[in-house]
Amino acid sequence: MREVLDRLLHWWEAGDEVAMGTVIGTWKSAPRPAGAAMLVGADGEAVGSVSGGCVEGAVYELGHEVIASGDPVLRRYGVSDDEAMGVGLTCGGILDIYVEKVSRAAYPELGEVAADIEAGRPVAVATVVAHPDPQRVGARRVIRPEGEPATGSLGSSRADDAVTDDARGMLAQGRTATLEYGPDGERRGEGMRVFVASFAPRPRMLVFGAIDFAAAVARVGTFLGYRVTVCDARPVFATKSRFPDADEVVVSWPHRYVEAEIAKGALDSRTVACVLTHDPKFDVPLLQVLLGEGAPPLAYVGAMGSRRTHEDRMARLREAGLTEEQLAVLRSPIGLDLGARTPEETAVSVAAEIISDRWGGRGEPLRETQGPIHPHG
Repeated sequence: MREVLDRLLHWWEAGDEVAMGTVIGTWKSAPRPAGAAMLVGADGEAVGSVSGGCVEGAVYELGHEVIASGDPVLRRYGVSDDEAMGVGLTCGGILDIYVEKVSRAAYPELGEVAADIEAGRPVAVATVVAHPDPQRVGARRVIRPEGEPATGSLGSSRADDAVTDDARGMLAQGRTATLEYGPDGERRGEGMRVFVASFAPRPRMLVFGAIDFAAAVARVGTFLGYRVTVCDARPVFATKSRFPDADEVVVSWPHRYVEAEIAKGALDSRTVACVLTHDPKFDVPLLQVLLGEGAPPLAYVGAMGSRRTHEDRMARLREAGLTEEQLAVLRSPIGLDLGARTPEETAVSVAAEIISDRWGGRGEPLRETQGPIHPHG
């Protein structure tokens, strides 16, 4: 929903009725992830995508039906569906798409949810998308982190408690998925499916070293959806004008900056760090903080440098007391072997390694691999 939120909120504030189709589950090579959304306006306008073009036409027609009836619909599209060729899902994937009507009456909480998302406050929306009792389908609960009240109900206090507990765990990880329960929220049962859409703040990318490679990495990081911070101890180089794509540019010794961020709890398992200084007086103390005792389990830590620089850096880190287990986390030299030369090409190499680490890819040409292109999970 995040990618269509501006347009959705515009229609909602104007009092219009809109259909929203949301991908709530994918299998095999489905092209869009859970949470991808498409809007169908009352005026016929379509915004967003649920499949990259494969089933948009079918969802568009279904959206008009949902606006007219007011009843939400859960529909599966894919190779196992008799309608697969009719809706054009030629990519071989399977999608579960939930289509609901959105209006001030049907979704009164949208304004508050949108405000949370815009402000970077974590919020999750849990929606019943399937239930033996049709009256429970469409029930919604808005869930915030521990200590903050949840609003709305999924039909019973037992279901509310179970889903709230699970959704808070998902929200902490920024995870979106469909959960299965018994009709009254029984954890070992089945029959009630609840789609939990988590809207956590953007994951962070920390780029250390105010060099031309850092500017390119910052651009790619922003393109990938990260909140990018560039940090360097030299004020003449660490300027916003040199890094216009970064969300913030910090003048500080890198290791001191990271120590302060760790103390604030501002780094988490979605954070990636790119150490591009390749100067031991900067990167050795920084990597000690990023990898050593008390460091948070970051998603990725990479360091730039030649083979010779890498070997020297590893020796210095061992002398500083880092263990082989801690050093095994470090991606050095940084990036995948793409033959990159320019800063922009190197940034693509770094981004490719980050993506590969995130999803378990092997960095091989797809034409030389077998099996699904997008493994489920």
